[in-house]
Amino acid sequence: MYAIVRTGGKQYQVAQGDQLRVETLAGNVGETVELDDILLVADGENIKIGQPQVEGAKVTATIVEQDKAKKVLVFKKKRRKGYKVKNGHRQQYTALRIDGISI
Repeated sequence: MYAIVRTGGKQYQVAQGDQLRVETLAGNVGETVELDDILLVADGENIKIGQPQVEGAKVTATIVEQDKAKKVLVFKKKRRKGYKVKNGHRQQYTALRIDGISI
């Protein structure tokens, strides 16, 4: 059984026991989160596709980690002008462990 979940403007395919990193969600490590923006649920031959969401479907997950990702460097340059700018950015994320999918 798997589901397609939308969170943080992105879509993820999840199954029970999976771990994934999503955009920051409110909560502390060890808390349970319910994701209810479910676009598709597949259980073997049974596939439910939402219009746009599957009614009554939920995915429960546990927050495993709240952290920052590796630094992404941004470098801008204009040739022959002496213009150079170097910036860095660390995106915050939430690591989730999927506990269950219910319809």
